[in-house]
Amino acid sequence: MATLAGKTLFITGGSRGIGLAIALRAARDGANIAIAAKTSDPNPKLPGTVHTAAAEIEAAGGRALPIVCDIRFEDQVVAAVEQTAAMFGGIDICVNNASALSPTGTEATDMKRFDLMHAINTRGTFLTTKTCIPYLRKAQNPHVLVLSPPLDLQPKWFKNHVAYSIAKYGMSLCVLGMAEEFRKDGIAVNALWPRTAIATAAIENVLGRELIAMSRTPDIMADAAHLILTQPSRDLTGQFLIDDSVLYEKGGVTDFSPYRVDASKPLVQDFFVPEDRPPPPGVKVIPMNLPGS
Repeated sequence: MATLAGKTLFITGGSRGIGLAIALRAARDGANIAIAAKTSDPNPKLPGTVHTAAAEIEAAGGRALPIVCDIRFEDQVVAAVEQTAAMFGGIDICVNNASALSPTGTEATDMKRFDLMHAINTRGTFLTTKTCIPYLRKAQNPHVLVLSPPLDLQPKWFKNHVAYSIAKYGMSLCVLGMAEEFRKDGIAVNALWPRTAIATAAIENVLGRELIAMSRTPDIMADAAHLILTQPSRDLTGQFLIDDSVLYEKGGVTDFSPYRVDASKPLVQDFFVPEDRPPPPGVKVIPMNLPGS
């Protein structure tokens, strides 16, 4: 089985949720992982800090470098990337996980929130990837993975939360362009997106506790990411991948029940999943109904 042993991952926003799950999956292989996130002190609404994440990574078998870093600021990102490369001798994988979520309508979205989403989601992805590129060029099997949706410009994905949609699709546009820009260098640039809601503290805080029971755990994204990041970088790039489809098509997974939070509840579909990307056989999802939708 392909492994990430000895590889160095730079992960943004990895102190909790999907980012931490990706880190822990890599740690079980014996990877080196830099966690670049803002949270240095505990937050009762968002459990997990860079320090608790680092402890979990070490316990899982990896080497950890916790870095307090706000990816809105170029000097902090440059310093974090340089620190990672200095400690581990380079960077093999860049995971753009950090994201701000505020699915509000136009009149309900203040400009501070608009700017935050764009600074973290689109600009943060561009900045972090740009800063990692010189190190990725030197790596044996370099990958950039962006947690963003397939590009599907149907009005329904914009009408209820246009600011958030623009910010998330901005991340995907980075994938579209950078995959071609760095194809000649053998640097893979791919997007990964969940078919269903994922049970994270951020989702619970923004969309409500009742949605958690209708979600999958972050482990499905971690397993899908691991599968992508262990592929030859020249063979898989410029793709907009869905978690369960990746596991089914490339990993041969047919039973997704272990990822369910509550098997007695229906699975609710995430934002932005295109209609022409059906789930694997046996997987059924229902639409996510938010206020105003």
